[in-house]
Amino acid sequence: MSEERNKPETYLLSKELEEAVQVAEITARPLLLKGEPGTGKSLLADYLSFKTKKKLYSWHVKSTSLAKEGLYFYDAVSRLNDSRFTEDKEKVRNIENYIRLGALGEAFSASEPSVVLIDEIDKADIEFPNDLLLELDRMEFVIQETGRKIKAVNRPLTLITSNNEKELPAAFLRRCIFHYIDFPEPAFMADIVSSHFPKIESSLLKRALESFYVIRTMDDMKKKPGTSELLDWIQILIHMGAKLPEDGRIPYIGALVKNEEDLKLFR
Repeated sequence: MSEERNKPETYLLSKELEEAVQVAEITARPLLLKGEPGTGKSLLADYLSFKTKKKLYSWHVKSTSLAKEGLYFYDAVSRLNDSRFTEDKEKVRNIENYIRLGALGEAFSASEPSVVLIDEIDKADIEFPNDLLLELDRMEFVIQETGRKIKAVNRPLTLITSNNEKELPAAFLRRCIFHYIDFPEPAFMADIVSSHFPKIESSLLKRALESFYVIRTMDDMKKKPGTSELLDWIQILIHMGAKLPEDGRIPYIGALVKNEEDLKLFR
């Protein structure tokens, strides 16, 4: 994927998504975004950071992630190593030297307003969202090892994404502004593609979108191609100077179809 593709200024918001962001800003509540992969949930944070000139703090959640890690981490291993190998004993005695702030901790500590992305929250344990409730509500937390309290100077604009892998707790949902990003209709998708490839020929754009949406209508597909796959495919077509055959064949199908069974079904 080229650097041009990653520029946040190419991101396009639907009217509904723009409204959801405004509501989150007015209420100072986290914006919970759901939608199928490839609808731009995570990229929204980059766009808002770019647009508002606020620093972005990203926390990409994994299946093993704990809520506390987004706040801070006590690096006991480094302290142990320093106690054995460094001569700076004063450093070792001061636990603060081994406290590493997470994305939320850094955002709370920042002197300027910021944007926080908690990406794919549904990958973690079911109790993970509830473990963040108090901190997200009060915008403060205490470092247990030192007793130091960190309270947000400026409440960050917090975006939370979910791919619907798990149901999120009701108590957590009550504290969020919710928006589901629908997959773009062809007209809006044409605008998205044009924002990334402003010089694309109209005939290529039209034929590519027709082929793309035909693939997405195949009900038996396990993984339908998303916006990211479409942009990759069009980038290849433009680079190769390819023309879409009149018989409906789709070149470079591996950019769109990423599952062996789907490929067999398509062919």
